[in-house]
Amino acid sequence: MDHLLGDLPAPARARSTRALGLADLFAVGIGPSSSHTVGPMRAAWRFAEFLARSYLRPARIECTLFGSLALTGRGHLSDVGVLLGLSGWTPDCVDPDEIANIVATIRRGKCLALGGRQSVAFCESSDLRFDPQFLPEHPNGLRFIAWLPDGTTIEKRYFSIGGGAVIGEADEGAARPVTLRFPFSSGADLLEIGRRTGLGPGDIVRENESAWRSAEESDALAGHILAVMDSCIDRGLRAEGLLPGGLRVPRRAGAIYKDLQRQKAISDPAAAFEWTSLWALAVNEENAAGGRVVTAPTNGAAGVLPAVIRYYRHFITGADDRGARYMLYTAAAIGMLYKMNASISAAEMGCQGEVGVACSMAAAALAAAMGGSNAQIENAAEIGMEHNLGLTCDPIGGLVQIPCIERNTMGAVKAINAAYLALRGNGAHHVSLDAVIETMRQTGEDMKSQYKETSLGGLAVNAAVC
Repeated sequence: MDHLLGDLPAPARARSTRALGLADLFAVGIGPSSSHTVGPMRAAWRFAEFLARSYLRPARIECTLFGSLALTGRGHLSDVGVLLGLSGWTPDCVDPDEIANIVATIRRGKCLALGGRQSVAFCESSDLRFDPQFLPEHPNGLRFIAWLPDGTTIEKRYFSIGGGAVIGEADEGAARPVTLRFPFSSGADLLEIGRRTGLGPGDIVRENESAWRSAEESDALAGHILAVMDSCIDRGLRAEGLLPGGLRVPRRAGAIYKDLQRQKAISDPAAAFEWTSLWALAVNEENAAGGRVVTAPTNGAAGVLPAVIRYYRHFITGADDRGARYMLYTAAAIGMLYKMNASISAAEMGCQGEVGVACSMAAAALAAAMGGSNAQIENAAEIGMEHNLGLTCDPIGGLVQIPCIERNTMGAVKAINAAYLALRGNGAHHVSLDAVIETMRQTGEDMKSQYKETSLGGLAVNAAVC
């Protein structure tokens, strides 16, 4: 398989070029993976909707998952995502508790309700294929073929580019063009806009959201995102048992939560560290169990920002809802820079593109909520990534469990450290955020494919799986 796994060339990979908003960074969905579960689900849903809009009634549907989606697809439940999407479910609407029943019905009957409308034959063993060959456009590729009654076929390809975002071959330009009040594409742009207007990165994003909705509606969206994040933490703190997937990884958040509650020593020097780690752990155990999570910016890194926001609420004097919303807007500004100038896909960048980006976003967000200057906020984001450069993605068994869950706890604590380091300075620093983003991109391009969500290197092959 060496010819399949060699370093991908640096082609003009699939990219979304439309304007980015808050909803592009923070999307409510299901676990365990934004790129490998949510992305395939959205691609399948889009294909089903395309067929319905075209008044096509196929007799059979076939789907092939390519590259990283094929290599770790079963562990990441890519197959489940495809079945759900073809059946008309979207990640934000499906009830996580009903997924097992929905999928079991499809598999038992060897047919699905295409788009929730038309019954179509679907035999998973022959109609859902896993091809480890990388497509040149992106490591996460999908091809759907609809077989019409007259024997002709309709084919479409999609690419899951990270964070649950999906683009197609011909429909990328279909989105309505928008005009942003303060367009930016670099950290330098954010700093320059701030110098001209007195706005912080979070303010800039909030102003730009007016391209889609009113300020009140944007604040309501931010509040909803924060509420889902909080709910995810709380569910993770209550849940017990083993995580699915065969590794028999036990949930730990519930037991740790009970221990910390018994200690009741919030003044303990280690309290902030332990609680923040616990909150991140709770989110990513929920994600690994297929629960309801928010991409931040991905599922695999979903615990970092919620944990840091709860740290702000619990440990920072004067914390309030407005500050939490501002953290979300600021984190979005930083996340957009990574999406525009590199990638948040672990299949392209390794885990530096997931937990590394989340750490950078959370560090900037906390620095902003604590009154940091724009230069300090930019510095916090830079520190957050600088010390995650080269972080690989090598999940054992293709599951978003080891080392992914604990890695979120590390990312959250590191983000807090980065924010305080930046706030202790005056904003002056040698390495710019733009430079570290470009370095991350180059590092990701240079990283061997076996360390980029293929489970063919690192811990995935060196740790025993019983």
